[in-house]
Amino acid sequence: MTYQSPMRDIQFVLHELLQVPAMLQDCGQPELDAETIDQVLAAAGQFASEVIAPLNAAGDEHGCSMSSPGVVQTPPGFKKAYDEFTKNGWPGLACSPDFGGQGFPSVVANAVYEVFGGANMAWASYPGMSHATYVNVSANGSQAQKALYLPKIASGEWAGTMCLTEPNAGTDLGLMRTRAVAQADGSYRITGSKIFISGGEQDLTGNIMHLVLARMPDAPPGVKGISLFIVPKFIPDASGAAGARNAVVCGSIEHKLGIHGNSTCTINFDGATGWLLGAPNKGLAGMFVQMNHMRVLVGMIAIGLMEAAYQKALAYAKERLQGRASGARSSGEAADPIIGHADVRRMLLTQKANIEGARALALWTAQLSDLQRLHPDAARRSETAELLGLLTPLVKALSSDLAVECTLLAMQVFGGHGYIRENGVEQHLRDVRIVGLYEGTNGVQAMDLLGRKVLADQGRQMGVFLDMAGAFAETCSPREAMREFAQPLAELATEIRQLTGELVAASARDPHAAGAAAVPYLRLVGHLALAWTWARMAEVAFRNAGSSDPIYASKIATARFYFQRLLPQAAGLCREIRAGSSALMEPAVDLF
Repeated sequence: MTYQSPMRDIQFVLHELLQVPAMLQDCGQPELDAETIDQVLAAAGQFASEVIAPLNAAGDEHGCSMSSPGVVQTPPGFKKAYDEFTKNGWPGLACSPDFGGQGFPSVVANAVYEVFGGANMAWASYPGMSHATYVNVSANGSQAQKALYLPKIASGEWAGTMCLTEPNAGTDLGLMRTRAVAQADGSYRITGSKIFISGGEQDLTGNIMHLVLARMPDAPPGVKGISLFIVPKFIPDASGAAGARNAVVCGSIEHKLGIHGNSTCTINFDGATGWLLGAPNKGLAGMFVQMNHMRVLVGMIAIGLMEAAYQKALAYAKERLQGRASGARSSGEAADPIIGHADVRRMLLTQKANIEGARALALWTAQLSDLQRLHPDAARRSETAELLGLLTPLVKALSSDLAVECTLLAMQVFGGHGYIRENGVEQHLRDVRIVGLYEGTNGVQAMDLLGRKVLADQGRQMGVFLDMAGAFAETCSPREAMREFAQPLAELATEIRQLTGELVAASARDPHAAGAAAVPYLRLVGHLALAWTWARMAEVAFRNAGSSDPIYASKIATARFYFQRLLPQAAGLCREIRAGSSALMEPAVDLF
């Protein structure tokens, strides 16, 4: 079956749960009303289902290729689809009108990229990464750099990449060896190699703006001595057009498990000309602007992928006749549709609850990035920035972990038919595996959440988040219809507050405490975030209980499933965290 945008659910989240049109009114963008947003969502859904979804399987089969040294070709049809994408103005959706963009908020753009990612993750990753470079240059570039590069990215004429990883330097970027030597004209000579560069070479755009981390000769050691540079594939000429070829070349493309249609490249810089972006030795902070944007975007694309797999599994479960379900639901047939079987329903509802909950949570996080940037109240912007920092690693890791789990469940619904290529779920499973690995592995995200965000301030910001969830539960608890959600939510918030205090104390005496607890702690906080999100969605649904629109009854039923069948997993996570680090760290290495 062809992927279809989950437009009604996205509308529910944007308009009814998050009230995005009202937010835009408050932030000085009243022209971006619900009708305008819906037109964008409808156009995105049409482009996704009619243009890029049909390229997904063929792109996976064909993959990218190097037709000659340094020249990469994307799969057939990718360039034509990209040309249509740029013709219709999609690259500039969330770019400033000052640079030729349309000025839509990130929350709308992220909803659009969920749809694009669900239709064809490999294709969508090209413009997704390019927009992240737009965000970086917009935040860190000089006025001249913005004027030169941002209109080209907003138009889609040029693409962008993020060049961090080296063969010897992955998570530990302080080990990187790429060098930048200042030149008399203010430029720098960049020498070194970067690996795993998404979209590092392709045939979609006329130029590629590489954002490269490198070290100057007199820089401090470690990550404090890393600077960020713009290194274009073609050096812009006096008119701003792509000019002479720079000393940047693709050395190879990776042969990998999934996303075959997206080129993953080794990029060699052989004395290439680059320009400093931001302040010297502040490159890692500058690159984190782009990385944090990408982490939320990766979460959205992960949600799109599990939505695509769920759509296939649901359609199959409704049409596949096999065995008799309890109560024989289709007595006129020799067998019943497998959706009548309890375990198939368990798998489908687990997917549905996680997809819709993660979607709402991720879009709320994207909305926070808009409030941080646009809200007229400086205090509100500051508060929002702290909450956004807390939620970013959670959204990336939680969404991508759930995406792998839910895509596995989609395959399980198919049984043996899911394992063969023609049904498409096998490709989704290969594609989705990367989302927990790139833009910082999910273990790194968990340490970011617990180590840098929670323990670093003694749990203060986490306390604010728990206060928000607890206050919502307290407000809802007097209403009988909401009691089944409010009480467990309040209890879990209290438990996490207690557990966080225990971890603050444990980390002071045990250097391994944070590392041992980080991954289950992130998943535990994820359960709280999803429970709160589902309670909020149930509240909206109860207010519309008399509506003929089936989405409201669906939300209430799915919220009940989440609270009764998935939220109890939190108790086991609490026990795991309280077990401490000894069972992990005491065994000698030679016992492994």
